[in-house]
Amino acid sequence: MQPSIVFHLNHKSGVPAYKQIINQIKHSLRLNFLKVGDQLPTVKEVCTSIPINANTVLKAYRLLEVEGLVETRQGQGTFVVDTVANSTRVFIDFQDQVKELVNQALQNGITPEEIEAAFHYCLQTSQSERLA
Repeated sequence: MQPSIVFHLNHKSGVPAYKQIINQIKHSLRLNFLKVGDQLPTVKEVCTSIPINANTVLKAYRLLEVEGLVETRQGQGTFVVDTVANSTRVFIDFQDQVKELVNQALQNGITPEEIEAAFHYCLQTSQSERLA
């Protein structure tokens, strides 16, 4: 059986591993890579595929369960039971607009690294402006 999600850790990001797992699951839900009813990889499968402590994976799954996104069934595994709130038409429209901008940038010779840096800069400055 093909895993529904493959996790990746960025040890240089400064983001704790359990939060990276949570973020990747939420991202997969937003993009419909994961759907209600899908089974998440077992803790053992995750620990086999990436260098991570089992307790870290358990923490991530437990916090997702508290949020009501997943449910652990004894002897069966952990399953998606809800989706994230941002899987709305507004989010999908936003995603389409970003994709169009990214395609234009790539066609004009802007590198993926430059696009990512610009996106993070815009996000950070917009958040700062909203808080001011």
